Amino acid sequence: MFWIRIAVIAILALFFTSVPIGADFLPNATPENQLISITTLIDVIGYVSTDTSFDWTISSGTRDDRMFGPNETMASLLYKDSLMINGGHLMLSSSLDFDSRNQTKGLYNFKTDKVVTYESIDGSHLVADESLVMSTGGNYSDSNGIGRCVFASGSSAAAPAFCNTVRARSSLINVNSAQYSTSAKARTVAADGSVPSALSYRIALTPNPASGLGYAIGTVATEFSADVMEARDDGASWNRTSATNSMKDKAKASGGIIQFSKAFDYQSGLSVT
Repeated sequence: MFWIRIAVIAILALFFTSVPIGADFLPNATPENQLISITTLIDVIGYVSTDTSFDWTISSGTRDDRMFGPNETMASLLYKDSLMINGGHLMLSSSLDFDSRNQTKGLYNFKTDKVVTYESIDGSHLVADESLVMSTGGNYSDSNGIGRCVFASGSSAAAPAFCNTVRARSSLINVNSAQYSTSAKARTVAADGSVPSALSYRIALTPNPASGLGYAIGTVATEFSADVMEARDDGASWNRTSATNSMKDKAKASGGIIQFSKAFDYQSGLSVT
């Protein structure tokens, strides 16, 4: 058995944009809103299987076709989470909350938190996978209802075309002993352009305190990525790509893991501070 020490790693994907450069201009909420909340507590010696999926798409107009109309924006969230053990002792505490109403900076439409402690019995193991994907896109939008920088030119367009996708994923494979936590949240709906889109994902894995081993046993992997395309607001460039940004971060550790921690934060908007 070998030991792996992974220090805390933080990745900040912050795409700061202001007029006249393009950025996310989120759709606002529909008149009817929804609140969804799921809380889970499990303490089991034996077999456990859980599976959660969430798929939400919202447009500032209608989705009768695949083309963005003038001033139309769209955002979507796709979340998947699964966990299974074929024996052993599992303790799980999780919460999932969804709020379709307009959100302000620091608040989110979707968020979920989870803490898991696991110890193998007679060769059993844990496998788990969690992913969150956020996509935003839109056609040119005029200045009505969009919060703008006070120094912006009165003739400047407020929101050129854009198309952005951000992904976060973690996987646990053949884990025999560990304690880990994850947190995922995203914002895709706002009243005006002063609120940026946002996605945040965190995972931390440490030894099971009850095991006495001093290290977790198994494999953990993460993958974060973003693909960004932005236009400008100057004349004929409003619907042509002026900036692209593609990033990917992958990490994997296997064996006796003393600590593994990853954090990914993303914002895109006319103002992200």
